[in-house]
This record gives sequence, structure tokens and C-alpha cells, in this order.
Amino acid sequence: MALVHGWGCDRKDYDALTDFLPDDYRVIAVDLAEHGKSRSTRTVWTMREFGEDVAAVLEAESVDRCTVVGHSLGGAVAVEVGRLLPDTVARIIALDALHYLFLFGAVPESQVEELMRPAHDDFPGLVRSMVEAGSPPGTDPELKSAYFEQMVAVRQPAGTRAFEGLLLWDMDDALAHVTQPITVFGVRALVTQEALDRLGDRLDLVLVDLGTHHFLKESPEATAKLIADVMGA
Repeated sequence: MALVHGWGCDRKDYDALTDFLPDDYRVIAVDLAEHGKSRSTRTVWTMREFGEDVAAVLEAESVDRCTVVGHSLGGAVAVEVGRLLPDTVARIIALDALHYLFLFGAVPESQVEELMRPAHDDFPGLVRSMVEAGSPPGTDPELKSAYFEQMVAVRQPAGTRAFEGLLLWDMDDALAHVTQPITVFGVRALVTQEALDRLGDRLDLVLVDLGTHHFLKESPEATAKLIADVMGA
């Protein structure tokens, strides 16, 4: 099993979760370029590039069959890994990923430039708004502050460019080119009816009540059970 973290995060997000996975699972948690302990001099920050990084790790580790689990941006990366390695990746599991409406269809570069303006003008403000958007009503303010502090510290230009890469990612095209079954565990309070309608026949979207957008850290045991149940199905 390969675990891919979300934007502004790192592989340590999965530390608690892995303690609850079955002992016979081989687990590889990956730091994406310029996240966690990973370093890179690259100039291209697309979901495809991140997918190629993860695919290279799987090939280097002689993995011939696996499930790829991705949180948030990592869900998009997981789809790209599935597209790159159709004979290796048996299943894709996304943790609160893929259902966000801005991912549907290709976004024109001119529109992306407009969407990226807050990232350039007030990066901390953008991160804070993202944390708020991923926090259901009643979320502990200290928890939101902890996520903000983690994500705002992402190294640049990777943070800004990776977010831009996600905006430019054409999810419709990517999903059309993957054959693996995809299961999405989405936070009930954050999934819209429009997303349910548009994704209903393309993947298995399961609504959960395990916390915020970062529920894998808040409810690691329950999240591990969801993953194991899907893999054992």
C-alpha cells in the first residue's frame, strides 16, 4: 500500500493510522517533492509529475501490486499513479479528495491566474481560508490553528506551484483514463449534492463523520478500518 499526503502536509500525517492497519500490509508512505524530508530542484509541479514520483518509488521498491491511498491533493496524485501504472495499482482510495467542485473539468490558464492571485498576495490568508473550508461547524479552534501552522510552513515555491498544479489538473480526463476502482471517503459536511450527482456513476463516494478534512489524523483507527475493509472487499 502506498500512502500519499495532502497539500502542505507530509507522510507523518499517516503515522498514527498505520499503527491500526493489519500487520501483514506492506506500507510505503511517500513525501512528495519539497514536502517533509523530500527535496527537489524541479520547475514543474503538476499532478502528473507528482504521480511519476510515486510511481518511481513503487518501481524502485519492486512493488508489483498495490493500493494507492491519497489524502486531499494526494487523491489527485493517486489517480495519476493509477494511470501511469495500470498493471501495478489495483485500487485507489481517496481521503476527502476528488469531490471538490473546482476539480471538475479543465480550468483555463487565465482563470487559474485569477484564482492564484490570493496565493501571491496573501499566502497565509489563503491557507487560513482553506483550513476554514475544510472544517465543519464546531471544529476546535486549536485544531484549526494546528493545521494552519503546518500548512503555511510548506516550502516555496513548491507550495504555491503545487496548488496551481492542482487547479490546472483535469480530473475529468484523468478519471476517464483510469480503470481501477476508486473509493472516496468524503466528510459528510463538506460534500455537496452536486458533487454526489456528478461523481455517482464514476466512483464509490462514501460519506463519513470522522472529523475535518484531515480526519485521517483525528480518527486514525476508524480511517484505517475503512481502508482495510475496502481492500478486503
